[in-house]
Amino acid sequence: MPDVKLVELLTLEKIEQGLFRGQSWDLGFRTLFGGQVMGQALAAAQLTLPDDRVAHSFHSYFLLPGDANQPVLFDVENVRDGRSFSTRRVKAIQNGKNIFYMTASFQSPESGLDHQYAQMPKVPEPESVEPDIKFYEKSIGDMSLRMREAIGYHRPIDIRTVQAIDPYKPQKLEPLRYIWMKAHEALSGNIHLNQTMLAYASDYHFLGTCLQPHGISVRNKNLRMATIDHAMWFHHPFDFNDWLLYCAESPFTGSSRGLVRGQFFNREGKLVASTMQEGLMRQIEEKS
Repeated sequence: MPDVKLVELLTLEKIEQGLFRGQSWDLGFRTLFGGQVMGQALAAAQLTLPDDRVAHSFHSYFLLPGDANQPVLFDVENVRDGRSFSTRRVKAIQNGKNIFYMTASFQSPESGLDHQYAQMPKVPEPESVEPDIKFYEKSIGDMSLRMREAIGYHRPIDIRTVQAIDPYKPQKLEPLRYIWMKAHEALSGNIHLNQTMLAYASDYHFLGTCLQPHGISVRNKNLRMATIDHAMWFHHPFDFNDWLLYCAESPFTGSSRGLVRGQFFNREGKLVASTMQEGLMRQIEEKS
């Protein structure tokens, strides 16, 4: 497997004003990884702004499954540039069809009222948790050929799940998941690159939290899962070359949908970002 760089995936080709193209990675899933589209869409919006405007939130909808074997075109609309805030709307296109929409808001840094009610849970330090990739390397014989070929594309983010879940042996658990994450590639303190990479990583293991109370594996052949929408808020600058703890919980599943929310804490316990996602969780009856 060649050495792959996530920074390169998140670096877009400018076609013309407001129009960009991003390459795709096949991560071995049924469709294009949603984190890729979010990270690239945010990167496209950033390219239309001055450097002092920093993303503080985005809201996105996934409209159609993406093709992991084709590039994605990003069309950025300049909705508004104010004295402190800027808004961009990004449309992701494949084969002439809109597969994704994002509305992102950016702000020039300023001071103001400051409090944090959320508390970081006490979990084992990341150095004592085995990387998720080690589990998949050990289980490579149970994987599909496509997943085995794609495993190298999962290496750029070091992901370590506290109390890791074996997808081949599902069991009923609380709808909570704690995941340590950090980027392997040097980000050189670039706040925009840190944000796009965290947007990419925020889709890992997220919706699967909804399945834990039901004892169903994400690999269940009779389950159809797909992200419907994903929102993210950036609260403080952070260094994704150091560990962040992703705390995910699912407050609800029903009507073939699951809701999950997440919080990213740095090692000092500062809340640096929050996420919300709703996804399709449809069980397909087995054919007799």
